[in-house]
Amino acid sequence: MGNTFHGGGRTLSLSNGGTAVFVDVLLLAASDLADTAWEYRFATLLTLQDQGVMGRGAVGFDLEDIDWGRSPGERAAAKDFVLRLLDLALRRHRWDELGYEPPFAEGYLRQYREMVEAFDPADAGRHDSGDSPFPGPEEAAMASCVRHRLLCAPEYWEACVFCNSSH
Repeated sequence: MGNTFHGGGRTLSLSNGGTAVFVDVLLLAASDLADTAWEYRFATLLTLQDQGVMGRGAVGFDLEDIDWGRSPGERAAAKDFVLRLLDLALRRHRWDELGYEPPFAEGYLRQYREMVEAFDPADAGRHDSGDSPFPGPEEAAMASCVRHRLLCAPEYWEACVFCNSSH
């Protein structure tokens, strides 16, 4: 059992362990990089990939399901954030805090970066009916775990992905 992330006509399939590593390194970067409401919403989407809460083999998302914004400028800024986030993670940002060596994380990040780079946000579906898996502005993760300095999902304010994995 594993998890899949889709976008730009490509798929990143990860084992449950690979997904945990992927989410860990992305959240380390997102927690320090997010600054705008959209960026916090994207960080929330990442927090919701926590298999310790959501279940193993039950996470993953499609780039097409994200609300990238209505204008070309909003979509470009959103895509730029995701690329900057991936670049920061690829520079091993805060990896010394993981407590383990993630030997395959760089490959996952490079593959996902290629997916995002190839993806055109203008092709994303619109979810005006409220059925989007992308968190709304009121759901943006703006609380941080004091111990780990990671953003937490609104439903689970008291625990971050690292806290959940230590139980």
